Amino acid sequence: MTANHRRMAGLLTGLASVATAVAAQAQPADMPAAVAAQAPAEPGAIALYGDKTPGSVAGENWSLYFGRDYNVRNVTRPTLTPVLPDPAKATGAAVIVAPGGAFMGLSMSHEGWQVAHALAERGIAAFVLKYRLLPTPPDEKTAGAYIWQKLSAGLADPDAMPTLTDPLATEDGLAALALVRANAAKWGIAPARIGMIGFSAGAMTALSTVLAAGPGQGPAFFGYIYGPQARIDVPAAAPPMFDAIALDDPLFPHRGFPIAEAWLAARRPVEIHGYQKGSHGFGLGVPGTTTTLVLDEFIAWLGMQGFLARKDAQ
Repeated sequence: MTANHRRMAGLLTGLASVATAVAAQAQPADMPAAVAAQAPAEPGAIALYGDKTPGSVAGENWSLYFGRDYNVRNVTRPTLTPVLPDPAKATGAAVIVAPGGAFMGLSMSHEGWQVAHALAERGIAAFVLKYRLLPTPPDEKTAGAYIWQKLSAGLADPDAMPTLTDPLATEDGLAALALVRANAAKWGIAPARIGMIGFSAGAMTALSTVLAAGPGQGPAFFGYIYGPQARIDVPAAAPPMFDAIALDDPLFPHRGFPIAEAWLAARRPVEIHGYQKGSHGFGLGVPGTTTTLVLDEFIAWLGMQGFLARKDAQ
């Protein structure tokens, strides 16, 4: 695999290398193809709404990039998969992990399970959210062209938030927070220290969950990893935000940090990390770039905010 294709693989797993497609209104011809795959085992996955959880796994379309990175489309039955730390090093904090994929796919390996296990290794309970998605054609090749077209249309104005959204993902974000809070004692979690981290469309899901939450419903903090940087109206009680993006991101070209500036204007806590290189979809980091520090910096920031103090664990 060439260096270029290794880079492309990281981008693809989050449906991330889209700048060329947006400009050309077509899927790039040299993109490695997803290979249809059997659904992997998802040990411990919990139906998000219990007996009332909608949908079915029968319609899900799973695929692999380069034989190792799972992506899923056509999710109608949302789940939450706990990845719990060793009790000996558990901090009592918890993070719901929202993978990206343009609301039409979920990068379950690259931006879900890998992130959750890395958090658990550091004493933070993690929960991978497989949220509901916008429908796409079942066939991989047909779906690829369809996704590029929808993505292009949803990114018409680089200075504004994308018009491509998914209200069901927001509902699932709120439900995931409620489920973790309801089981906080069982999982060794402090109810006041449950947050989110999202990547790309998952970052947008975390943000929309913040904006839609009523009192006591939203995350205590959230990581906004390579989400669009357009300015928004910030709620008066908005939680602390960790904002990270690569300055060479082709999906959300650099125009400053308006969303973080809005957090500052609202006098809410925010931290900004603008990496020199990393493109879009870097997940836990592109080797040879400082994006590999993103999780360590997120965790250090959580500690600075007081969310990792073990004395508060319930």
